Amino acid sequence: MEKPTLGRRRWAIAEGYIPAKSHGPEPQMLSHETACLLNTNDAEAHVTLTVYFKDRDPAGPYRVTVPPRRTLHLRFNTLKDPEPIPRATDYASVIESDLPIVVQHTRLDSRQDENALMTTVAYAE
Repeated sequence: MEKPTLGRRRWAIAEGYIPAKSHGPEPQMLSHETACLLNTNDAEAHVTLTVYFKDRDPAGPYRVTVPPRRTLHLRFNTLKDPEPIPRATDYASVIESDLPIVVQHTRLDSRQDENALMTTVAYAE
């Protein structure tokens, strides 16, 4: 019996923002955005990420690989190639994969002692 496909190939996260400051020990409490990528397929998923801004051209594509039957928690803070994601800047992102995956978005805002954690499932097309 064939395993049903889980996920989609194209996802959008309309909300993005990496705070410029953090409070607490790094790397655990470093303010960040994360795209949690779940690949339940029996093959690697090749993923591209394009980041859109309100006042400049998009950045990307950033490229990552999610191994078969694994998850990858991709911190936007660690993206460097082709350029780092700017801090304290509104952005949105589109994630595309050659195989269906599931994407969840998370932000840790640790600018003050009282930390804020936000999470949501991205929009799938």
